[in-house]
Amino acid sequence: MRQRIRPRTLFIWLISLCLLAVWLSLALGPVSLPLLDVLRAGGRLLGWPLPGAGLEQAELILGQIRLPRTLLGLTVGAVLALSGVAMQGLFRNPLADPGLVGVASGAALGAAVAIVGGSWLGPVPEVMAPYLLSLCAFVGGLGVTALVYRLGRREGQTDVATMLLAGIAMTALGGSAVGLFTYLADDATLRTLTFWNLGSLNGASYQRLWPLLLVALGVSLWLPRRAQALNALLLGESEARHLGIEVESLKRELVLCTALGVGAAVAAAGLIGFIGLVVPHLVRLVAGPDHRVLLPASLLAGGALLLFADLIARLALAPAELPIGIVTAFIGAPFFLFLLVRRAR
Repeated sequence: MRQRIRPRTLFIWLISLCLLAVWLSLALGPVSLPLLDVLRAGGRLLGWPLPGAGLEQAELILGQIRLPRTLLGLTVGAVLALSGVAMQGLFRNPLADPGLVGVASGAALGAAVAIVGGSWLGPVPEVMAPYLLSLCAFVGGLGVTALVYRLGRREGQTDVATMLLAGIAMTALGGSAVGLFTYLADDATLRTLTFWNLGSLNGASYQRLWPLLLVALGVSLWLPRRAQALNALLLGESEARHLGIEVESLKRELVLCTALGVGAAVAAAGLIGFIGLVVPHLVRLVAGPDHRVLLPASLLAGGALLLFADLIARLALAPAELPIGIVTAFIGAPFFLFLLVRRAR
């Protein structure tokens, strides 16, 4: 029997890993900053009167570029990992992914409409212009997920297998629609759409961050409250009902949390794959299937992993920058193949 890591030890390691990822994300880049300068500049940004001269450049870099990017990476990674746990619990399959309910393809379609067909939407109020892309992606993700959930309903019950098949079909349909928009795009919009579909934390700002933070806060507070119900669902739907779990209500909550979380994450950073698959499975391997540990541990691990992936994206071809979706695919795809081979054996 595999030896499990104690939850206390696991959380100490994961918190340390997150702190290391945050420090490296703040310190490294085209202009590298010493650790002491990062701490002092960060303290000054928080309003602490720390001594030190010549920190104006460090404060500018941290406050305007790296801090929002780091917070965005932490939040997106955490939300995607939590959504992965929710989907794996719903389908009772450790190889399930948040994209199975169609939210990512719906968000991609919404973004394509905003990027390529922005003129079709008519004049947009100036106050809404910075949020148009994110709003369209978010609404597209929620809309497709709602349709998939509706297709999975039969006689007042949610058929998980039907919902899975509907999600696969809607993902293919959304992909073909995005391909059509790609064909219709001119050179400028094509470049924007391509880079958005590959995912990136570049251009992070507090303006893009705060809507995601609100959604992430709600998801990260709600899902752990359903940890015991998710543990019961692992036994099967009928067994969970005998234990007093409202299974249909739980399914709705899991789909809603996934739609909100992934929709907001994709709207803020584009399509970033494999985080929702790899992180929960890795945590499950070392900590076991108990969702009371799995949910908060995946939150920490997802944020740290995405920050490390962003560091690779920023530094691998510096001063150029790789789309982060390429990095996560290079990490996630071999791991996914390893899981398939391992299960086959």
